[in-house]
Amino acid sequence: MTTGQTPREIVKRCLRFDYPSRIPRDLWTLPWAESRYPEELARIRSRYPPDFVQAPTVYLPSPRVRGDAYTPGEYTDEWGCTFLNIQAGAIGEVRRPMIEEAGEWTSVKAPYEIFPDPPGPARDRVNRYCDKSDHFVLADCCPRPWERYQFLRGSENALMDIAGGGEEMVKLLDVIHGFYLKELEFWLSTRVDAVKFMDDWGGQRQLLISPRLWRELFKPMYREYCELAHSHGKYIFMHSDGFIQDIFPDLVEIGVDAVNSQLFCMDLNVLAKTARGSITFWGEIDRQRVLPSPDPEVARAAVRTVANHLYDPAGGIIGQLEFGLAADPRTVEAVFDEWGRIPGVLQQGASGLAEGVI
Repeated sequence: MTTGQTPREIVKRCLRFDYPSRIPRDLWTLPWAESRYPEELARIRSRYPPDFVQAPTVYLPSPRVRGDAYTPGEYTDEWGCTFLNIQAGAIGEVRRPMIEEAGEWTSVKAPYEIFPDPPGPARDRVNRYCDKSDHFVLADCCPRPWERYQFLRGSENALMDIAGGGEEMVKLLDVIHGFYLKELEFWLSTRVDAVKFMDDWGGQRQLLISPRLWRELFKPMYREYCELAHSHGKYIFMHSDGFIQDIFPDLVEIGVDAVNSQLFCMDLNVLAKTARGSITFWGEIDRQRVLPSPDPEVARAAVRTVANHLYDPAGGIIGQLEFGLAADPRTVEAVFDEWGRIPGVLQQGASGLAEGVI
C-alpha cells in the first residue's frame, strides 16, 4: 500500500476507491465542546489530526443579522429568519415563521448582497489558501433548500405545504434554489477540492416526507448540484440526519461522492447492499447513545460494527464524528484510535471481516 500520502491525497484516494494509506479523519465540533473540553479537544486534534479543512469565508456582512447563533436568546440570520436558542453552544429553532403563507413568497429576498463583489479578490484569497494547504479543502458553503424552506415557513407549515403541493411552494423553492446555484457558481470557480450541501430528511425510523415526493421535488435540485460540481472537476458531499435509507440509492444515482448520515438509525446490512463500493460513507458514529457513553469500549465496538458492514480496504469510508452536546471526550478519542486499527487488521485478508477478526 502506498505510503507518504498527504491528507488531500488520502481523502481523494478514499473517494476514488484507490487504496488510501489510512482511513481519512474528520472531526466536527460544536462550541459546546470547544468551551467545555478545550484541553481534551486539543489532545485529540494533536494525536489524530483531521484531513479536512474549510476554505476561508468570503461573505460580506449582512445588515439583517442580529445576535449570535450559539448564544441563548434570539438570532436573526442573513435571510431574516429569527431563531430562538435556549442552549449555549448550539443552534436554536425558528419559532415565528418569516412568512405565514406560501403565497407571500414574493416578499422573500435572498441575501445576494453577502456575495463578494467583485468576486476576483475573494477567489484569489481562497485559491492561495488551497495552494498552501496539503489538506482536503471543503468550500465554505452549504446549500440546504429544504431546511431554508422550513426556516422561512416554520417546520409545521413547510410539511403541510409539501403535502398539499401548490404553485406558491414551488416558486419559493425556486427562489431558494436559485440563490444556492449562484453561491455554488462562485465556489466552483475556485481551487477547493469539494463543495457540500445538506438537508435533514430523516426522522428516527423513516423519511419526513414520502420518497415519491422527495424524488419529485428535491432530487432534481440535488442532481443539479452534483452535475454542476462534477462539471468543474469537484467532489460533492452531502449531510442528512435521521433515517434516509430509502433514498440512498437515489444519492448514488445522482452522483453524490460522500454522504454523512446517522448510520445507527438505519439497517447497516441494507446500506451495505445499496451503496458499499458506490459511495463514500462520511461517518458517522452514533451521537445519540455511543458518543455520550463514558465507556470507550462502546465506541470501539461501534467502529467495528460499521467496519464489518461498510469498510472496503480500497476506500469508501471516512472516520468522522461530531463532538457535540453530551459527547464524552474519552469516547471520542477511542473512535479515532479504533479507526486507526481497522486497516491493519483488514490487511490480514478479506476473511478477517467474515470471520469476525475485528
